[in-house]
Amino acid sequence: MILVIGDSCTDKFIYGKCSRLCPEAPVPVFTPGRETTNWGMAGNVVVNLKALGEETCYQTNSVKIEKTRIVDEKTNQMLVRIDDPDDCERILPKIRDLYTAPMYEDFRSSLKAVVISDYDKGFLTEEDIETIIGNYDCPVFLDTKKTLGKWCVGADFIKFNEFEYANTLHTLADLELEEKLIVTKGGEGAEYKGILYPTQKCDVKDLSGAGDTFLAGLVHKYCETKDITEAIVFANEVAAKVVQKQGVATI
Repeated sequence: MILVIGDSCTDKFIYGKCSRLCPEAPVPVFTPGRETTNWGMAGNVVVNLKALGEETCYQTNSVKIEKTRIVDEKTNQMLVRIDDPDDCERILPKIRDLYTAPMYEDFRSSLKAVVISDYDKGFLTEEDIETIIGNYDCPVFLDTKKTLGKWCVGADFIKFNEFEYANTLHTLADLELEEKLIVTKGGEGAEYKGILYPTQKCDVKDLSGAGDTFLAGLVHKYCETKDITEAIVFANEVAAKVVQKQGVATI
């Protein structure tokens, strides 16, 4: 069993045509066509873990954020993304600490890993994440949009993309997290402990949700092999597959 904790959303894609410019403003006129929806953010991590054959449970926000992307069907170019709302309620302390009670000891011991997928929408504070990390003996994977601090040093592995890594670089000197940081670099692959693990070259259609797929692949393969470098290679492989599809794709 893998426990996933984090904020989730509904990802909606509205595909249509842009055949002319609006006369009132320098923007395209969009004619809606088909729509697709799927579970996103932490929910996308859950969906991908399940696709890899993992049994999961999760804690997430009850009021869902909806991310709507308006996309030109012909070019696959996103015109705008609308997040409604852009935040969510905080996890209740009694829910956050639910699995720390003695009656849940068997459940805790059955976990292969805990995944914290924090999109910084308000569901998890730094205090919440620190508490969750300290409550489990199994490997804890953290993927966060927050600037890192002492609250995260107990995590076993921390995943970032290049932009997120750059935003928190100034806080890393005193945290001694070099053994834990995995930085994804898009088409180049992922870097761990100064070594770049390249990914396969492919035609990219959509990067949406690729980080969630990478995280799910990383956790799945690490639970199977206990080898983080092998897990990174596998995570690169599955992420490369989903970016070749439109929208937020599942492994």
